[in-house]
Amino acid sequence: MLTIKQFAGDVKNEFDKVAWPDKKHTFGSTIVVVILVMIISFYLGGVDLLLGKLISFILR
Repeated sequence: MLTIKQFAGDVKNEFDKVAWPDKKHTFGSTIVVVILVMIISFYLGGVDLLLGKLISFILR
């Protein structure tokens, strides 16, 4: 049975194997995500606005 000490050692070994991205790559990825979120939110907001006006016009 695996003890807590062995488990912690295994976790540390696996953690050391992780290839962490550098600061430049992380920053670039973050910028891409923020821009895409903004584009999608404006698109969905526009669709919501248009559908709301269309439904209001139909129900009038």
